[in-house]
Amino acid sequence: MFVTEFLDYFKEGNGYTSMIVSLLVGVTLCSGPISSAFVNRYGCRPVTIAGTLLASTCIALSYFAQNILTLIFTIGIGAGFGFGLIYLPAIVSVTMYFEKYRSLATGIAVCGSGLGTFIFSPLSAYLIETYGWRGTMLIIGGITLNCIIFGATFKPLQSGPAKLPENTLSRSHSVGQQINGTYSNESINSKVPSIDSTAAPNGIRTAVSHQNITEDGNKLKSRSASGTMYRPDILYQGSLASIPDHATSRFDVRPKGGYGSLRRTNNGESQDFSDPIDEGFCQFYWPSETECEAETKKQCKILGFSCSPETRDTFDEMMDFELFKDWVFIIFVVSNFCTSIGFNVPYVYLPSVAKDYKLSITESSTLLGIIGIANTVGRIILGYFSDKAYVNRLLVYNICLTVCGISTVLSVFCVDFMSLAVYSAFFGFTIGAYVGLTSVILVDLLGLDKLTNAFGLLLLFQGIASLAGPPLAGWISDQTGSYTPGFLLAGIMIIISGVILFLIPPLQKYYAKRNKVIENNNVS
Repeated sequence: MFVTEFLDYFKEGNGYTSMIVSLLVGVTLCSGPISSAFVNRYGCRPVTIAGTLLASTCIALSYFAQNILTLIFTIGIGAGFGFGLIYLPAIVSVTMYFEKYRSLATGIAVCGSGLGTFIFSPLSAYLIETYGWRGTMLIIGGITLNCIIFGATFKPLQSGPAKLPENTLSRSHSVGQQINGTYSNESINSKVPSIDSTAAPNGIRTAVSHQNITEDGNKLKSRSASGTMYRPDILYQGSLASIPDHATSRFDVRPKGGYGSLRRTNNGESQDFSDPIDEGFCQFYWPSETECEAETKKQCKILGFSCSPETRDTFDEMMDFELFKDWVFIIFVVSNFCTSIGFNVPYVYLPSVAKDYKLSITESSTLLGIIGIANTVGRIILGYFSDKAYVNRLLVYNICLTVCGISTVLSVFCVDFMSLAVYSAFFGFTIGAYVGLTSVILVDLLGLDKLTNAFGLLLLFQGIASLAGPPLAGWISDQTGSYTPGFLLAGIMIIISGVILFLIPPLQKYYAKRNKVIENNNVS
């Protein structure tokens, strides 16, 4: 709604004006790795509150804007970064609290954007008609400020003993512990906790910590890598119970030079496997006090800025480009890039299309509201069925994107409110797969241990594509005098994003066949 007002008020082109929205979305997505580092260091609550203060202040300052460039900085960059600091902690908080019903909980949580579109589209239209776009900016800034209250409810989970759930592995083993270069035997009996440690599928949990013992053996220091973002499932929006076996990360725990007992607890029954542990399979290394202090004092930098080792590690994990050696991931990134180019075009330009067809501002806002409510329904339904064992999630994802793209192409034939409303419903429902199933599909394709890395890279490319999509469609509209080419471009890009994903299953079969041949050759 605001883009149409800015076009009328500032008399600038569609491409230039739409940079406000494209930067807002792009900066929100691209700030994901930075937001993750802040969450890991400070927690979800303070990061959310800080993001709220930044976003609401920048939106309110837009009241004084005298040109589009000012709005680009206040709304696009300032509010965009603030919303980035709000969005990721909100998702992370839900995944921290839910495991079995995570898919449903996350589906309900992310419905906020769909409901927000449904509610705020007509509300913004009413406020603009009543107070003008400047007054509406002040009101929206005040409404955004309420996120401080919601952020304050993000109560951190307390670390402590957790009840061992069913179908969970527990282990006991004797290992050699190195104390300043020497190994001493220490008996370790551990149960893998449920919540306050790193999560993996099928009930397996691991905790990562580094302990330092001085030479006299009396003084013990502990430094735990238990930051929020160290959990490999922290960005996974589906139920952990629904993760297929092939998507689990390798859980190899065989200490050097010891004996181990691996016991699966399931419905009260246990089975022991007491075998000698292969030497050299895994080593438990306890760094010396000097090494711990040296690492703590070590100066780390990201893009020239000083940061803590934890922040550096989180950023490095999300921005590790090693995944681009995997053609399956490359195809998925290209698909997401194409989807992101077309994703925001209907949101930005559908009100302008409605205006060209002489529809009222109320009808224009209703179209966006239909997208919002259909998107909400789509996320819930698709999220629910994605947890069913008989559902091929990748196929559902591919079909939804393809149908979404086709409907966007056909939208150029919609010339009245009813036909545009039908398109809005189709677009909103089917694009829900793109938003709700991305993390689930990533785990299916790459495994849970690669999710944080893959999601970080996806956010980067989604952000870049979001920066390009609306301005490109707007520039084409400026050159042709019509929004039709822009919607055709958006639809074609979304169709491409769905169609190319059909290449993944045969590629997976090829990799499986090749790996089997390699294994057979190694055995022989």
